[in-house]
Amino acid sequence: MPVPDAITPDKLAKLIGTPRCPIILDNRRDAVRAEDPRVVPCTRPLDDESMKPAALDALAAGLAGPVVTICAEGHARSQGLAALLRSRGIAAEYLEGGHAAWRSAGLPLVDASKVTARDGQGRSLWVTRSRPKVDRIACPWLIRRFVDPNAVFLFVAPAEVAGVAQLFGAMPFDVEDTFWSHRGELCTFDVMLAEFGLALPALDRLATIVRGADTARPDLAPEAPGLLAASLGLSRMYSGDLDQLEAGMALYDAFYRWCCDATGETHNWPARPGGAA
Repeated sequence: MPVPDAITPDKLAKLIGTPRCPIILDNRRDAVRAEDPRVVPCTRPLDDESMKPAALDALAAGLAGPVVTICAEGHARSQGLAALLRSRGIAAEYLEGGHAAWRSAGLPLVDASKVTARDGQGRSLWVTRSRPKVDRIACPWLIRRFVDPNAVFLFVAPAEVAGVAQLFGAMPFDVEDTFWSHRGELCTFDVMLAEFGLALPALDRLATIVRGADTARPDLAPEAPGLLAASLGLSRMYSGDLDQLEAGMALYDAFYRWCCDATGETHNWPARPGGAA
């Protein structure tokens, strides 16, 4: 029998990586999180200070919901926070079994320590070259869907990336001689999957497509030329890099969903023998 106001790890896993993903709050105790700092993808960690009444008032005021709360094993800490949020009119559930159940199910956990730069609002801050095509749209999609939904991306002239990174403390990506960049035959999207610990069959399939489109190796995947064509088309449709990023989010949402459960589907016309309607 389903538990009231709870969501199972399997159901939450199906929402992560999609535009329908809820706000996820990890309110494990600081000492417990220190034992395993990895978090469920797209999670916002709440430290012990954030669980005090005054801080919770401010937290609730800034949430639009829906929300999923996660503690160590799905007991009082996450259930209580979810109940408090519901009392403020926010749709909130707790993760059944908590972080332990998610981990036991073998579901992905993100190494959040790799995010080394945040702005004053706690959002991860990234900078790269302007006029993106493939990797510089694929990587922001990955970050917003699996690491930080509120991540901020700065697109600047190639010669200014290092200076802007130093000025604002942002993380440079998809530029030479930086941590978040190509490594050998791997593109930056591949590197981010490895560094964040995101091992999912659908993401692995998407990574091959991205790599083929980004490194002029269309033979890697039949879909790579299509992704490249769509990416180049978007770059010519939008003069603003952020506008192109927003349009690209939908593109990668579609490719990811195809990688999840539509790879075996084909389409033909007419649908029935003899052209029957």
